[in-house]
Amino acid sequence: MTTDLDIEKYKQRVINDFNSRPDYDQKSPFHAALANRLVELAQPQPGNQVLDIATGTGLAAIAAAQIVGDQGRVVGVDIAKGMLEQAQYKIDTIGLKNIELIEADADDLDFDDSSFDIILCSSALIYLTDIENTLQQWHRFLKSGGKVAFSCFAQTAHTAAIIFRAKVQTQGILIPNPNEPLGTPHKCQHLLTKAGFDNIQIVTEQLGFYLNDFERAWDANAKSAFGSQVKELSPERLEKLKAEYIAELEATATDKGIWNDVTTFFVLGNY
Repeated sequence: MTTDLDIEKYKQRVINDFNSRPDYDQKSPFHAALANRLVELAQPQPGNQVLDIATGTGLAAIAAAQIVGDQGRVVGVDIAKGMLEQAQYKIDTIGLKNIELIEADADDLDFDDSSFDIILCSSALIYLTDIENTLQQWHRFLKSGGKVAFSCFAQTAHTAAIIFRAKVQTQGILIPNPNEPLGTPHKCQHLLTKAGFDNIQIVTEQLGFYLNDFERAWDANAKSAFGSQVKELSPERLEKLKAEYIAELEATATDKGIWNDVTTFFVLGNY
């Protein structure tokens, strides 16, 4: 059972992870593609009221705001101040006036019932500590006829992360697969149905790519909220672990690198 102390430590790792990414949008086009596809499938309409959970740098929020227009409104929520600062800079640069950003823990939101037409969450639901309760909250926040739309990954996704978790386990560090709770269409369907949603649709897409920057793969996993426990190792053990991880990736790579599976579920449900 996870204790309150463990949860607080975990949430601090989430904050530290995302506050340390000043070039989040520049590192890869992946996050923007993911957010834009989610908004495309959610189909916001002019005048809609939209809530974007774990908005990050505002990728989904900005895309939605440009559609809902001046009569609509988008509220973006994130726990990491550094992400919100990047989002606000982009919003100000574009000149959008219909987005409000809130620094808050998405596990503990208290909007009025029936406040939003659409709730978005691009690839971040797995960071929340009680997914079942979260979905029930979202159902309450939606207007009748409203829609939830989130993306998540298959439990077999992110090959480099799977290898990382197996490697750190040899050092006595157990990192559960964060994709496990939502890792199949059946699990997504079950959780949404239990929360009261119907007309559930799940669009599966492969967003994988060849990975050949193994130093970057190590950094991405070792600095993430799900992997930064490795920093508790001594410098010598940490360096040895890193070398072994990179060697394993190199041993399995082709001339293109390793195939990093990113099977993605875009999940939609109606109130």
